[in-house]
Amino acid sequence: MIRTALSRAAATVAARTSAKLRPSLLARSPPSRLLHDGINANPVALQMINYAVSLARSQKSDESYGQAQLVLEQCLSSQPSEGQDLATHNSRAMVLMAMSTLLSERGKLDEAIEKLQKVEDLSSSSVGVRIAALEALVGLHLELKQKNDESSDSEGYTRAVAVKGLVELVHGNLGISKDVAKGELFIREVERNVEEVEEFTGSTALFFGELLHARQSYEMAKKVYQKIIQNDSRNEEFSDPSSLAAGNMSSDKVLLAATCALGQLEAHAGNFGDAEEILTRALTKTEEHFGSHHPKVGVILTCIALMFRRKAVQEHSSSILIQEGLYRRAIDLLKAPAFEAEGAEAKADRSDIVALARGGYADVLCVQQNRKDQGEKMKKWAEAAWGNRRLSLAEALDVSNTDKSLKVPIVDARISRVL
Repeated sequence: MIRTALSRAAATVAARTSAKLRPSLLARSPPSRLLHDGINANPVALQMINYAVSLARSQKSDESYGQAQLVLEQCLSSQPSEGQDLATHNSRAMVLMAMSTLLSERGKLDEAIEKLQKVEDLSSSSVGVRIAALEALVGLHLELKQKNDESSDSEGYTRAVAVKGLVELVHGNLGISKDVAKGELFIREVERNVEEVEEFTGSTALFFGELLHARQSYEMAKKVYQKIIQNDSRNEEFSDPSSLAAGNMSSDKVLLAATCALGQLEAHAGNFGDAEEILTRALTKTEEHFGSHHPKVGVILTCIALMFRRKAVQEHSSSILIQEGLYRRAIDLLKAPAFEAEGAEAKADRSDIVALARGGYADVLCVQQNRKDQGEKMKKWAEAAWGNRRLSLAEALDVSNTDKSLKVPIVDARISRVL
C-alpha cells in the first residue's frame, strides 16, 4: 500500500528522525495541519497578522502591501526577543511567515526567502510551524529555479515526502527518487490506492495529482484536483491550524494551482468546453487575488493559449488571432526580456513559462509567411531559455494527437514551473 511506499520515501527526507517519533503515515494528519497541538501563539499576534494580510490584499497595491509590512514589523518587534517558550517562538515564526507570503505575492522572492530562513532559528516553535516554513522555503526556491538542500528532521512525513516529490518532479523524475525503479514502484502504489491519496489535502494532494497527471492517469488525477477544490474552506492561513502554510504553498495558491491544473487536464483529455470554463475560472480567481497586471495572470493566460492551440489542432479549426492575443498579453505580463538582447534568455524570470509562451507564439508567427522570420528568431530564443528535463520544448508544444506515449506539459501555477 501507499503506507509502505511513503515510509520508504520519507526515510530520504527525514532520515535522522528518531524511530520512536515516527507516526503512521496514513493517520491522516492533513498536510496543512499542525501535527500536534493547535496553534499555541499570542492571540494578539494572530489578530495583527490577519489584519495585515487583509490590508495588503484589500487594494493589491504597493502602498497597501507596504502598510501591511509595517504592521507585521510592529507585531514582530512587540514579541519578546529573549523568550524560548513555544508560544513566543510560534508567534515570531508566524509573523515571519506572513511577511514572506506578502513579499512573495509582490514578486520579492529573495526577501521572502530571507524571512523564512529566520524561522529556522526559532527552535522551540511547533513542528507544524517549522514544516510549513520549510515547505514554503522549498516552493520559493523552485519558483526562482534555485537549488535547495533543506531537509526535515520532523515527523511531518507525508508533507515532507510531497515537498521532496515536487522537487524531483520539477527535475523530470516521476516519483520521489532519482532511482527510476524506486520511482516506478512508488507511482504504482499511488495508482493502485488513489482513494487513499484523495484523503490528503493542500499542497500534498496537489503533488500527488500532478504526479498522476504527468503519468496521464487522468481520471485519478481529476479526482484529486476536484477534491482539493471541493475542500476549499477559505480559512485564514495564520489563524486556523488546518490551513497553516506560507508563500506560494499557502492554501489560496494551492486552490488556484489545482483549478489551473484541472483545466489543463481537461484540455489534455480533449474536453475543451470544460477546459475553457475551468481555466477561465482560474484566470478570474488569479486576477482577484493578485491583481490583473500580476505575472501570475500571465501564467494562466499561457495555459489558456495552449488549450486553444490544442483545440484548434484536434478539431481542425483555426484560432490564430485568439492565440496571438493571449500569448502577447501573457508575455507582456510575465515581463519577458526582449529576445533580441544577447543572453536575455538566461535572465528571464519564470523562464519555463516565458519559453512556453514564446514558443507557442513563435509557431503562430511561423504559419504566416510575412512573419516567419520573426517567428524563427523567437523560437530560437525560446529553445535557448527552455530548461525542462522531462520534455523538450517541441514535445511540450506538440498537440498533434492524443497518443499516450507523448508527454504532456503541466504548468504548476504555484511555482510558475513546467512539470
